Amino acid sequence: MTKLSPLQDLDPEATLILDSNAKVKGKNLAALKLCQHCHHNEAYALLPTNTRALVKACLDQQRAIESVESRVSDCILLWTFIPAPDTGEVIARGRNATDEIQARDEAARASRLYRLITENTTDLISRHAPDGQFIDATPASWRLLGYWPEELRGQPLEDIFRGAGVSQQLDETRQKLRDDGYATMTLNITHRDGSKRWFEIASRAIRETYTGAVIEVVSVSRDITARVESEENNRRLADELAHTARLATLGELASGIAHEMNQPLATIVNFASASQRYLKQARNNPDCLDRVDDGLQRITHHANRASEVIKRLRAFLRKGQKRTAPIAVNDVITNVVRLCQWDAEKHRVTIHEQLANTGPVITADPVLLEQVLINLIRNGIDANAETGKDGSSRITITTMVTGDQETLIQVTDQGPGLDDEGLRQMFTPFYTNKPQGLGLGLSMSRSIIEGFGGFLDAARAEHGGLTLTCRFPPATSSRHKPVQITETPPHD
Repeated sequence: MTKLSPLQDLDPEATLILDSNAKVKGKNLAALKLCQHCHHNEAYALLPTNTRALVKACLDQQRAIESVESRVSDCILLWTFIPAPDTGEVIARGRNATDEIQARDEAARASRLYRLITENTTDLISRHAPDGQFIDATPASWRLLGYWPEELRGQPLEDIFRGAGVSQQLDETRQKLRDDGYATMTLNITHRDGSKRWFEIASRAIRETYTGAVIEVVSVSRDITARVESEENNRRLADELAHTARLATLGELASGIAHEMNQPLATIVNFASASQRYLKQARNNPDCLDRVDDGLQRITHHANRASEVIKRLRAFLRKGQKRTAPIAVNDVITNVVRLCQWDAEKHRVTIHEQLANTGPVITADPVLLEQVLINLIRNGIDANAETGKDGSSRITITTMVTGDQETLIQVTDQGPGLDDEGLRQMFTPFYTNKPQGLGLGLSMSRSIIEGFGGFLDAARAEHGGLTLTCRFPPATSSRHKPVQITETPPHD
Protein backbone atom coordinates (compact mmCIF):
# COMPACT_ATOMS: atom_id res chain seq x y z
CA MET A 1 0.00 0.00 0.00
CA THR A 2 1.52 3.31 -1.08
CA LYS A 3 1.87 5.73 1.77
CA LEU A 4 0.33 9.13 1.14
CA SER A 5 2.03 12.32 2.16
CA PRO A 6 0.74 14.29 5.20
CA LEU A 7 -0.40 16.97 2.74
CA GLN A 8 -2.73 14.50 1.03
CA ASP A 9 -4.14 13.42 4.38
CA LEU A 10 -5.08 17.05 5.01
CA ASP A 11 -6.89 17.23 1.66
CA PRO A 12 -10.69 17.51 2.36
CA GLU A 13 -11.45 15.56 -0.81
CA ALA A 14 -11.08 11.80 -0.98
CA THR A 15 -7.81 10.80 -2.71
CA LEU A 16 -6.93 7.30 -3.97
CA ILE A 17 -3.69 6.05 -5.60
CA LEU A 18 -4.47 3.54 -8.39
CA ASP A 19 -1.97 1.41 -10.30
CA SER A 20 -2.24 0.69 -14.02
CA ASN A 21 -4.70 -2.12 -13.29
CA ALA A 22 -6.94 0.21 -11.25
CA LYS A 23 -6.08 -1.45 -7.94
CA VAL A 24 -6.13 0.83 -4.91
CA LYS A 25 -2.57 1.26 -3.62
CA GLY A 26 -3.25 4.06 -1.15
CA LYS A 27 -5.94 6.37 0.25
CA ASN A 28 -6.09 9.43 2.50
CA LEU A 29 -8.20 10.10 5.62
CA ALA A 30 -10.94 11.82 3.61
CA ALA A 31 -11.33 8.62 1.55
CA LEU A 32 -11.68 6.53 4.72
CA LYS A 33 -14.38 8.90 6.02
CA LEU A 34 -16.17 8.73 2.68
CA CYS A 35 -16.15 4.91 2.88
CA GLN A 36 -17.74 5.08 6.31
CA HIS A 37 -20.34 7.61 5.12
CA CYS A 38 -21.28 5.38 2.19
CA HIS A 39 -21.22 2.20 4.34
CA HIS A 40 -18.46 0.47 2.34
CA ASN A 41 -15.25 -1.13 3.59
CA GLU A 42 -13.47 -1.15 0.24
CA ALA A 43 -12.51 2.19 -1.31
CA TYR A 44 -12.71 0.64 -4.79
CA ALA A 45 -16.51 0.35 -4.35
CA LEU A 46 -16.68 4.15 -4.37
CA LEU A 47 -15.26 4.41 -7.88
CA PRO A 48 -17.24 4.40 -11.17
CA THR A 49 -17.96 1.00 -12.71
CA ASN A 50 -15.70 1.75 -15.70
CA THR A 51 -12.69 2.77 -13.57
CA ARG A 52 -10.33 0.30 -15.29
CA ALA A 53 -11.03 1.86 -18.71
CA LEU A 54 -10.69 5.34 -17.27
CA VAL A 55 -7.27 4.54 -15.74
CA LYS A 56 -6.00 3.09 -19.02
CA ALA A 57 -7.25 6.11 -21.02
CA CYS A 58 -5.74 8.49 -18.49
CA LEU A 59 -2.28 6.87 -18.73
CA ASP A 60 -2.34 6.31 -22.49
CA GLN A 61 -3.45 9.84 -23.30
CA GLN A 62 -1.52 11.50 -20.47
CA ARG A 63 -4.45 13.75 -19.57
CA ALA A 64 -6.81 14.26 -16.65
CA ILE A 65 -10.39 13.02 -16.91
CA GLU A 66 -12.84 15.15 -14.85
CA SER A 67 -16.37 14.96 -13.39
CA VAL A 68 -16.96 11.21 -13.71
CA GLU A 69 -20.09 10.33 -11.70
CA SER A 70 -20.61 7.32 -9.44
CA ARG A 71 -23.64 6.59 -7.27
CA VAL A 72 -23.07 4.70 -4.04
CA SER A 73 -26.01 4.10 -1.70
CA ASP A 74 -27.63 7.55 -1.40
CA CYS A 75 -24.44 9.43 -2.32
CA ILE A 76 -23.51 10.91 -5.67
CA LEU A 77 -19.72 11.24 -6.11
CA LEU A 78 -17.76 13.11 -8.75
CA TRP A 79 -14.26 11.79 -9.56
CA THR A 80 -11.24 13.31 -11.32
CA PHE A 81 -8.50 10.98 -12.62
CA ILE A 82 -4.99 12.55 -12.86
CA PRO A 83 -2.05 10.58 -14.45
CA ALA A 84 1.35 10.35 -12.70
CA PRO A 85 3.76 9.51 -15.57
CA ASP A 86 6.81 9.02 -13.35
CA THR A 87 5.29 6.16 -11.38
CA GLY A 88 2.73 4.85 -13.90
CA GLU A 89 -0.01 5.47 -11.36
CA VAL A 90 -3.24 7.48 -11.38
CA ILE A 91 -4.45 9.81 -8.63
CA ALA A 92 -8.24 9.63 -8.24
CA ARG A 93 -9.82 12.56 -6.34
CA GLY A 94 -13.53 12.40 -5.46
CA ARG A 95 -16.04 14.60 -3.68
CA ASN A 96 -19.58 14.19 -2.40
CA ALA A 97 -21.74 16.15 -4.90
CA THR A 98 -25.13 14.78 -3.80
CA ASP A 99 -26.73 18.14 -2.89
CA GLU A 100 -25.27 19.89 -5.91
CA ILE A 101 -26.47 17.32 -8.45
CA GLN A 102 -29.88 16.93 -6.85
CA ALA A 103 -30.34 20.71 -6.96
CA ARG A 104 -29.25 20.72 -10.59
CA ASP A 105 -31.65 17.90 -11.45
CA GLU A 106 -34.49 19.67 -9.62
CA ALA A 107 -33.76 22.88 -11.51
CA ALA A 108 -33.79 20.95 -14.78
CA ARG A 109 -37.15 19.35 -13.89
CA ALA A 110 -38.58 22.74 -12.91
CA SER A 111 -37.31 24.23 -16.16
CA ARG A 112 -38.90 21.43 -18.19
CA LEU A 113 -42.17 21.84 -16.29
CA TYR A 114 -42.11 25.62 -16.80
CA ARG A 115 -41.50 25.19 -20.54
CA LEU A 116 -44.24 22.55 -20.73
CA ILE A 117 -46.73 24.89 -19.06
CA THR A 118 -45.80 28.08 -20.88
CA GLU A 119 -45.61 26.46 -24.31
CA ASN A 120 -48.93 24.63 -23.99
CA THR A 121 -51.15 26.90 -21.86
CA THR A 122 -54.14 28.41 -23.65
CA ASP A 123 -53.71 31.66 -21.68
CA LEU A 124 -51.16 34.28 -22.64
CA ILE A 125 -48.44 34.77 -20.02
CA SER A 126 -46.36 37.88 -20.67
CA ARG A 127 -43.70 40.05 -19.05
CA HIS A 128 -43.72 43.82 -19.39
CA ALA A 129 -41.54 46.80 -18.58
CA PRO A 130 -43.08 49.38 -16.18
CA ASP A 131 -44.20 51.47 -19.19
CA GLY A 132 -46.03 48.45 -20.65
CA GLN A 133 -43.61 47.35 -23.36
CA PHE A 134 -43.51 43.59 -23.96
CA ILE A 135 -40.38 41.86 -22.65
CA ASP A 136 -41.47 38.33 -23.46
CA ALA A 137 -44.61 36.29 -24.08
CA THR A 138 -45.68 32.66 -24.41
CA PRO A 139 -46.59 31.06 -27.77
CA ALA A 140 -50.31 31.52 -26.98
CA SER A 141 -49.82 35.10 -28.21
CA TRP A 142 -50.23 33.88 -31.81
CA ARG A 143 -53.68 32.42 -31.21
CA LEU A 144 -54.93 35.18 -28.90
CA LEU A 145 -53.40 38.28 -30.51
CA GLY A 146 -52.12 37.21 -33.93
CA TYR A 147 -48.46 37.96 -33.04
CA TRP A 148 -45.56 35.58 -32.35
CA PRO A 149 -43.56 36.23 -29.14
CA GLU A 150 -40.56 37.57 -31.05
CA GLU A 151 -42.86 40.09 -32.79
CA LEU A 152 -44.16 41.38 -29.44
CA ARG A 153 -40.82 42.06 -27.78
CA GLY A 154 -40.35 45.83 -27.39
CA GLN A 155 -43.89 46.64 -28.58
CA PRO A 156 -46.02 49.03 -26.43
CA LEU A 157 -49.29 47.62 -25.10
CA GLU A 158 -51.28 50.39 -26.81
CA ASP A 159 -50.05 49.19 -30.23
CA ILE A 160 -51.17 45.61 -29.59
CA PHE A 161 -54.32 46.07 -27.46
CA ARG A 162 -56.28 48.32 -29.78
CA GLY A 163 -59.86 49.30 -29.00
CA ALA A 164 -62.15 52.03 -27.72
CA GLY A 165 -61.18 53.24 -24.25
CA VAL A 166 -58.27 50.79 -23.97
CA SER A 167 -55.64 53.50 -23.36
CA GLN A 168 -57.55 54.89 -20.39
CA GLN A 169 -57.99 51.43 -18.87
CA LEU A 170 -54.27 50.72 -19.28
CA ASP A 171 -53.37 54.00 -17.53
CA GLU A 172 -55.72 53.16 -14.64
CA THR A 173 -54.20 49.68 -14.38
CA ARG A 174 -50.62 51.06 -14.25
CA GLN A 175 -51.67 53.38 -11.44
CA LYS A 176 -53.25 50.49 -9.53
CA LEU A 177 -50.14 48.35 -10.02
CA ARG A 178 -48.00 51.14 -8.55
CA ASP A 179 -50.35 51.54 -5.58
CA ASP A 180 -51.51 47.99 -4.84
CA GLY A 181 -49.16 45.75 -6.82
CA TYR A 182 -52.06 43.83 -8.38
CA ALA A 183 -54.73 44.71 -10.92
CA THR A 184 -57.35 43.07 -13.13
CA MET A 185 -59.16 44.49 -16.12
CA THR A 186 -61.52 43.43 -18.89
CA LEU A 187 -60.73 44.77 -22.37
CA ASN A 188 -62.63 44.72 -25.64
CA ILE A 189 -59.78 44.68 -28.18
CA THR A 190 -59.30 44.24 -31.90
CA HIS A 191 -57.37 41.12 -32.97
CA ARG A 192 -54.69 41.45 -35.63
CA ASP A 193 -57.12 39.85 -38.10
CA GLY A 194 -59.69 42.57 -37.36
CA SER A 195 -62.07 40.51 -35.20
CA LYS A 196 -63.29 41.79 -31.84
CA ARG A 197 -62.17 39.90 -28.74
CA TRP A 198 -62.88 40.21 -25.01
CA PHE A 199 -59.85 39.73 -22.74
CA GLU A 200 -59.64 39.31 -18.97
CA ILE A 201 -56.16 40.30 -17.78
CA ALA A 202 -54.65 39.84 -14.31
CA SER A 203 -51.32 41.57 -13.64
CA ARG A 204 -48.86 41.61 -10.75
CA ALA A 205 -46.02 44.06 -10.21
CA ILE A 206 -42.47 42.88 -9.48
CA ARG A 207 -40.75 45.44 -7.23
CA GLU A 208 -37.12 46.34 -6.54
CA THR A 209 -36.17 44.97 -3.11
CA TYR A 210 -34.95 48.15 -1.44
CA THR A 211 -36.74 51.02 -3.20
CA GLY A 212 -40.07 49.26 -3.86
CA ALA A 213 -40.17 50.64 -7.40
CA VAL A 214 -41.97 48.57 -10.05
CA ILE A 215 -39.32 47.06 -12.29
CA GLU A 216 -41.43 44.51 -14.17
CA VAL A 217 -45.04 43.39 -14.61
CA VAL A 218 -46.21 39.81 -15.16
CA SER A 219 -49.64 39.38 -16.78
CA VAL A 220 -51.95 36.49 -17.55
CA SER A 221 -54.47 37.22 -20.33
CA ARG A 222 -57.47 35.03 -21.08
CA ASP A 223 -59.83 35.19 -24.05
CA ILE A 224 -63.36 35.38 -22.59
CA THR A 225 -65.15 36.23 -25.83
CA ALA A 226 -67.25 33.04 -25.75
CA ARG A 227 -68.25 33.67 -22.13
CA VAL A 228 -69.23 37.30 -22.77
CA GLU A 229 -71.27 36.33 -25.82
CA SER A 230 -72.96 33.55 -23.83
CA GLU A 231 -73.84 35.97 -21.01
CA GLU A 232 -75.17 38.48 -23.53
CA ASN A 233 -77.26 35.74 -25.14
CA ASN A 234 -78.58 34.70 -21.72
CA ARG A 235 -79.54 38.31 -20.97
CA ARG A 236 -81.31 38.55 -24.32
CA LEU A 237 -83.20 35.31 -23.66
CA ALA A 238 -84.13 36.54 -20.18
CA ASP A 239 -85.49 39.76 -21.69
CA GLU A 240 -87.45 37.72 -24.24
CA LEU A 241 -88.85 35.53 -21.47
CA ALA A 242 -89.79 38.56 -19.37
CA HIS A 243 -91.52 40.15 -22.37
CA THR A 244 -93.39 36.92 -23.07
CA ALA A 245 -94.47 36.81 -19.43
CA ARG A 246 -95.80 40.36 -19.70
CA LEU A 247 -97.78 39.38 -22.79
CA ALA A 248 -99.19 36.37 -20.93
CA THR A 249 -100.08 38.59 -17.98
CA LEU A 250 -101.82 41.02 -20.32
CA GLY A 251 -103.94 38.19 -21.72
CA GLU A 252 -104.92 37.10 -18.22
CA LEU A 253 -105.81 40.71 -17.31
CA ALA A 254 -107.78 41.31 -20.51
CA SER A 255 -111.14 41.46 -18.77
CA GLY A 256 -109.87 44.01 -16.25
CA ILE A 257 -108.37 46.12 -19.03
CA ALA A 258 -111.63 46.00 -20.99
CA HIS A 259 -113.52 47.09 -17.88
CA GLU A 260 -111.10 49.93 -17.17
CA MET A 261 -111.34 51.17 -20.78
CA ASN A 262 -115.10 50.66 -20.95
CA GLN A 263 -115.85 52.99 -18.03
CA PRO A 264 -114.28 56.18 -19.42
CA LEU A 265 -115.51 55.41 -22.94
CA ALA A 266 -119.08 54.85 -21.74
CA THR A 267 -118.90 58.06 -19.69
CA ILE A 268 -117.62 59.98 -22.74
CA VAL A 269 -120.57 58.70 -24.81
CA ASN A 270 -123.07 59.67 -22.09
CA PHE A 271 -121.71 63.21 -21.70
CA ALA A 272 -121.49 63.65 -25.49
CA SER A 273 -125.16 62.64 -25.87
CA ALA A 274 -126.18 64.95 -23.03
CA SER A 275 -124.18 67.84 -24.53
CA GLN A 276 -125.95 67.36 -27.87
CA ARG A 277 -129.35 67.58 -26.16
CA TYR A 278 -128.35 70.74 -24.28
CA LEU A 279 -127.07 72.33 -27.51
CA LYS A 280 -130.50 71.80 -29.14
CA GLN A 281 -132.11 73.58 -26.18
CA ALA A 282 -129.57 76.42 -26.08
CA ARG A 283 -131.58 78.74 -28.36
CA ASN A 284 -134.51 78.71 -25.98
CA ASN A 285 -132.51 78.31 -22.75
CA PRO A 286 -129.02 79.96 -22.74
CA ASP A 287 -128.23 78.32 -19.37
CA CYS A 288 -127.87 75.04 -21.24
CA LEU A 289 -124.54 76.29 -22.66
CA ASP A 290 -123.04 76.07 -19.15
CA ARG A 291 -124.10 72.43 -19.01
CA VAL A 292 -122.53 71.84 -22.44
CA ASP A 293 -119.27 73.41 -21.21
CA ASP A 294 -119.32 71.20 -18.11
CA GLY A 295 -119.97 68.14 -20.25
CA LEU A 296 -117.07 68.93 -22.58
CA GLN A 297 -114.72 69.28 -19.59
CA ARG A 298 -115.82 65.89 -18.31
CA ILE A 299 -115.36 64.37 -21.78
CA THR A 300 -111.80 65.75 -21.85
CA HIS A 301 -111.14 64.38 -18.36
CA HIS A 302 -112.28 60.85 -19.20
CA ALA A 303 -110.57 60.87 -22.59
CA ASN A 304 -107.29 61.69 -20.82
CA ARG A 305 -108.03 58.91 -18.39
CA ALA A 306 -108.44 56.38 -21.23
CA SER A 307 -105.23 57.71 -22.80
CA GLU A 308 -103.35 57.14 -19.56
CA VAL A 309 -104.59 53.53 -19.43
CA ILE A 310 -103.25 52.95 -22.95
CA LYS A 311 -99.92 54.58 -22.09
CA ARG A 312 -99.59 52.44 -18.97
CA LEU A 313 -100.28 49.25 -20.92
CA ARG A 314 -97.86 50.22 -23.69
CA ALA A 315 -95.15 50.93 -21.10
CA PHE A 316 -95.84 47.59 -19.43
CA LEU A 317 -95.54 45.72 -22.73
CA ARG A 318 -92.61 47.70 -24.13
CA LYS A 319 -89.73 45.48 -25.14
CA GLY A 320 -86.19 46.71 -24.60
CA GLN A 321 -83.31 47.09 -22.22
CA LYS A 322 -83.86 47.67 -18.54
CA ARG A 323 -83.87 51.35 -17.62
CA THR A 324 -83.15 51.71 -13.93
CA ALA A 325 -83.81 55.00 -12.18
CA PRO A 326 -84.92 56.24 -8.75
CA ILE A 327 -88.68 55.62 -8.56
CA ALA A 328 -91.33 56.33 -5.95
CA VAL A 329 -92.46 52.96 -4.61
CA ASN A 330 -95.92 54.11 -3.47
CA ASP A 331 -96.73 55.43 -6.98
CA VAL A 332 -95.81 52.11 -8.57
CA ILE A 333 -97.99 50.20 -6.11
CA THR A 334 -100.99 52.49 -6.67
CA ASN A 335 -100.61 52.04 -10.41
CA VAL A 336 -100.37 48.24 -10.15
CA VAL A 337 -103.32 47.95 -7.76
CA ARG A 338 -105.50 49.85 -10.25
CA LEU A 339 -104.36 47.52 -13.04
CA CYS A 340 -105.26 44.42 -10.96
CA GLN A 341 -108.48 45.84 -9.51
CA TRP A 342 -110.91 44.16 -11.90
CA ASP A 343 -109.32 40.72 -11.45
CA ALA A 344 -109.51 41.19 -7.67
CA GLU A 345 -113.19 42.25 -7.77
CA LYS A 346 -114.05 39.23 -9.92
CA HIS A 347 -112.74 36.95 -7.13
CA ARG A 348 -114.26 39.14 -4.39
CA VAL A 349 -110.81 40.12 -3.11
CA THR A 350 -110.15 43.53 -1.62
CA ILE A 351 -106.66 45.00 -2.09
CA HIS A 352 -105.75 47.06 0.97
CA GLU A 353 -102.80 49.45 0.79
CA GLN A 354 -100.68 50.36 3.85
CA LEU A 355 -98.15 52.73 2.33
CA ALA A 356 -95.32 54.41 4.24
CA ASN A 357 -95.76 58.15 4.79
CA THR A 358 -92.06 58.70 4.08
CA GLY A 359 -92.55 57.92 0.38
CA PRO A 360 -89.67 55.43 -0.06
CA VAL A 361 -87.55 55.66 -3.21
CA ILE A 362 -85.62 52.76 -4.75
CA THR A 363 -83.47 52.34 -7.86
CA ALA A 364 -85.15 49.95 -10.28
CA ASP A 365 -86.84 49.60 -13.66
CA PRO A 366 -90.46 50.72 -13.10
CA VAL A 367 -91.89 48.39 -15.77
CA LEU A 368 -90.11 45.31 -14.38
CA LEU A 369 -91.04 46.26 -10.83
CA GLU A 370 -94.67 46.54 -11.95
CA GLN A 371 -94.39 43.08 -13.47
CA VAL A 372 -93.11 41.65 -10.18
CA LEU A 373 -95.87 43.30 -8.13
CA ILE A 374 -98.55 42.12 -10.57
CA ASN A 375 -97.19 38.59 -10.22
CA LEU A 376 -97.27 38.81 -6.42
CA ILE A 377 -100.77 40.33 -6.28
CA ARG A 378 -102.22 37.82 -8.73
CA ASN A 379 -100.50 35.02 -6.81
CA GLY A 380 -102.26 36.32 -3.68
CA ILE A 381 -105.61 36.51 -5.48
CA ASP A 382 -105.26 32.88 -6.60
CA ALA A 383 -104.26 31.84 -3.06
CA ASN A 384 -107.31 33.56 -1.57
CA ALA A 385 -109.55 31.89 -4.15
CA GLU A 386 -108.21 28.46 -3.10
CA THR A 387 -109.66 28.80 0.39
CA GLY A 388 -113.21 28.62 -0.98
CA LYS A 389 -114.53 30.93 1.75
CA ASP A 390 -117.90 32.63 1.30
CA GLY A 391 -117.69 36.40 1.27
CA SER A 392 -114.74 38.61 0.44
CA SER A 393 -111.13 38.19 1.40
CA ARG A 394 -108.26 40.65 1.52
CA ILE A 395 -104.74 41.17 0.22
CA THR A 396 -102.60 43.70 2.07
CA ILE A 397 -99.75 45.58 0.39
CA THR A 398 -97.37 47.27 2.82
CA THR A 399 -94.39 49.53 2.25
CA MET A 400 -91.94 50.51 4.97
CA VAL A 401 -88.39 51.68 5.56
CA THR A 402 -86.44 49.76 8.23
CA GLY A 403 -83.97 51.17 10.74
CA ASP A 404 -81.17 50.08 8.38
CA GLN A 405 -82.77 52.21 5.64
CA GLU A 406 -83.85 49.14 3.69
CA THR A 407 -87.10 49.47 1.75
CA LEU A 408 -89.61 46.61 2.11
CA ILE A 409 -92.63 45.84 -0.06
CA GLN A 410 -94.82 43.12 1.47
CA VAL A 411 -97.81 41.38 -0.13
CA THR A 412 -99.84 39.33 2.37
CA ASP A 413 -102.73 37.06 1.35
CA GLN A 414 -105.28 35.03 3.31
CA GLY A 415 -104.80 31.81 1.38
CA PRO A 416 -104.05 28.30 2.71
CA GLY A 417 -100.28 28.96 2.89
CA LEU A 418 -97.56 26.41 2.20
CA ASP A 419 -95.75 23.72 4.16
CA ASP A 420 -91.95 23.75 4.69
CA GLU A 421 -91.30 21.87 1.44
CA GLY A 422 -93.50 24.28 -0.50
CA LEU A 423 -91.68 27.29 0.96
CA ARG A 424 -88.33 25.80 -0.08
CA GLN A 425 -89.48 25.01 -3.61
CA MET A 426 -91.79 27.92 -4.47
CA PHE A 427 -89.05 30.01 -6.16
CA THR A 428 -87.69 27.04 -8.14
CA PRO A 429 -88.34 27.39 -11.91
CA PHE A 430 -91.29 25.31 -13.18
CA TYR A 431 -92.43 24.44 -9.64
CA THR A 432 -96.17 25.11 -9.20
CA ASN A 433 -99.21 23.68 -7.45
CA LYS A 434 -101.64 25.35 -9.87
CA PRO A 435 -103.17 23.09 -12.56
CA GLN A 436 -102.68 25.72 -15.30
CA GLY A 437 -99.49 27.30 -13.91
CA LEU A 438 -96.06 27.25 -15.53
CA GLY A 439 -94.08 27.82 -12.33
CA LEU A 440 -92.12 30.75 -13.79
CA GLY A 441 -93.77 33.80 -12.22
CA LEU A 442 -92.15 33.69 -8.78
CA SER A 443 -88.74 32.46 -9.97
CA MET A 444 -88.63 35.25 -12.57
CA SER A 445 -89.78 37.78 -9.99
CA ARG A 446 -86.95 36.81 -7.65
CA SER A 447 -84.42 37.13 -10.50
CA ILE A 448 -85.72 40.61 -11.35
CA ILE A 449 -85.53 41.80 -7.73
CA GLU A 450 -82.01 40.36 -7.36
CA GLY A 451 -81.08 42.25 -10.53
CA PHE A 452 -81.96 45.45 -8.64
CA GLY A 453 -79.66 44.42 -5.79
CA GLY A 454 -82.54 43.28 -3.59
CA PHE A 455 -84.07 39.96 -2.50
CA LEU A 456 -87.49 38.30 -2.65
CA ASP A 457 -88.50 35.82 0.02
CA ALA A 458 -91.64 34.26 1.51
CA ALA A 459 -92.82 33.43 5.02
CA ARG A 460 -96.05 32.30 6.66
CA ALA A 461 -98.29 35.22 7.61
CA GLU A 462 -99.22 35.75 11.24
CA HIS A 463 -102.93 34.99 10.69
CA GLY A 464 -102.61 32.43 7.89
CA GLY A 465 -101.62 32.75 4.28
CA LEU A 466 -98.25 33.93 3.00
CA THR A 467 -96.27 37.15 3.11
CA LEU A 468 -94.03 37.78 0.10
CA THR A 469 -91.36 40.38 0.89
CA CYS A 470 -89.29 42.38 -1.60
CA ARG A 471 -86.28 43.78 0.26
CA PHE A 472 -84.26 46.57 -1.35
CA PRO A 473 -80.90 47.95 -0.10
CA PRO A 474 -80.56 51.59 0.99
CA ALA A 475 -80.71 54.03 -1.93
CA THR A 476 -77.22 54.75 -3.24
CA SER A 477 -78.08 58.39 -3.87
CA SER A 478 -80.95 60.66 -2.84
CA ARG A 479 -79.93 63.53 -5.11
CA HIS A 480 -81.86 62.20 -8.12
CA LYS A 481 -85.49 63.08 -8.54
CA PRO A 482 -87.64 59.91 -8.50
CA VAL A 483 -89.50 58.92 -11.64
CA GLN A 484 -93.19 59.74 -11.23
CA ILE A 485 -95.61 56.96 -12.17
CA THR A 486 -98.74 58.34 -13.78
CA GLU A 487 -101.79 57.53 -11.68
CA THR A 488 -105.20 57.02 -13.26
CA PRO A 489 -107.84 59.50 -11.95
CA PRO A 490 -110.32 57.90 -9.52
CA HIS A 491 -113.66 56.54 -10.68
CA ASP A 492 -116.51 59.01 -10.61
